[in-house]
Amino acid sequence: MNATFYEQYADKFITMGIEFAPKLLGAVVLYFVGSWAIKWLGKLMNTVMSQRHYDPSLQTFLSSLVKIVLTVVLLITVVGMLGVNTTSFAALLAGAGLAIGAALNGTLGNLAGGVMLLMFKPFKVGDLLEAQGNVGVVTDMGIFSTIILTPENKTVILPNGALSTGIITNLSAHGSLRVDLVMAIAADQSIEKAKSVAVETMLANDKVLKNPAPSVNVLKAGDGMITLAVRPFCNQPDYWDVYFGITEAVKEAFDKNNIAAPVPTTITINK
Repeated sequence: MNATFYEQYADKFITMGIEFAPKLLGAVVLYFVGSWAIKWLGKLMNTVMSQRHYDPSLQTFLSSLVKIVLTVVLLITVVGMLGVNTTSFAALLAGAGLAIGAALNGTLGNLAGGVMLLMFKPFKVGDLLEAQGNVGVVTDMGIFSTIILTPENKTVILPNGALSTGIITNLSAHGSLRVDLVMAIAADQSIEKAKSVAVETMLANDKVLKNPAPSVNVLKAGDGMITLAVRPFCNQPDYWDVYFGITEAVKEAFDKNNIAAPVPTTITINK
């Protein structure tokens, strides 16, 4: 009786083993082949992104993301080959993904914005940027945020979500910047003389570009003064040196050439 009992269970185990062995073998083969294919695809992606000069941080992120997604799909497929019902497992993963997405809504927005910025490259590290009410030089571009250094030597961290959907002014895109200065002379002064002195002063500064050439034009005439638009061009790193240096140099040149500044007028009301 006991021998027959054990023989029956042994037959069942043997039968199950024979039926399960092909599935197990197929799952093992699929896992190793799939793992190899995922690694190969990752290397191919890195090669293509390098050839297209994608940002290194974007390459790492996209490569890791693709590997994780494909690995999860591979594991679900392998488990399915072993006869396990994967419907509930997939639903559990989907539910967990939705919960995580809701909890990290802002973070995922910054992540998506960072990917877009790193792919389309509206600016790069070293560019002078105006965005989100801030002006500064880009010192770092990450997946979640971009860091700029302002002229006041302040570090500003800009979330990539808002940055990617807002207005971005890249002041370094064309290689040179125009410095916009406004200076005033008295209404009775010679405009041509003032323009000539200002242009000569700007050209004497080695940080002011000769091409495009600096210019001086009348911006406004009235209120007891002539307002001049003084416009030198310079390279991006020299912007603030030119901004402050030319303002001082032109003022001193006007004084040396007896070009008078406007005199403030005071209105007195008799009671």
